[in-house]
Amino acid sequence: VRSKLVNDYYLIEKMKRGTLFFALFVLVVGCRKEETVKAPKKLIDKAVMVNVFYDLALLEASKYQMMSKTEYQKISPKEFIFKKYKIDSAQFSQSNIYYASSIEEYKAMFEQVQKRLQTNSDKMDTIIKQKQKKLKKVTPVSPESRAEKLAQ
Repeated sequence: VRSKLVNDYYLIEKMKRGTLFFALFVLVVGCRKEETVKAPKKLIDKAVMVNVFYDLALLEASKYQMMSKTEYQKISPKEFIFKKYKIDSAQFSQSNIYYASSIEEYKAMFEQVQKRLQTNSDKMDTIIKQKQKKLKKVTPVSPESRAEKLAQ
């Protein structure tokens, strides 16, 4: 009985070491910094890609603001952007996949886009408030006061 317990103990210890070795192996292999997606031949520069994302966001948002304009609906935002930056859909797609393979880098790119959108939104809010103040300073003349002035 004792030898069976000793054998079981050694077997359990080997399993523990094997499990530990396997876990360390998975950890080392899984945490290696390896570029899984190769850079495409026609990689779009990171700054240009941020500009593309920014312009696409603006065009997509404005598309829904101008739904009643039939001419505007005929324009494809992506086609417009591709012409503006002299890129094609394959180049955009491959570059997008490449940048998306690095989550932190991709997140930083979209944070830049979000920051630019917020900055422009804040500027527009300021302009709107200034115009509203100017409109409030110009007091409209009521019909009664016009009649009184004409009677005098």
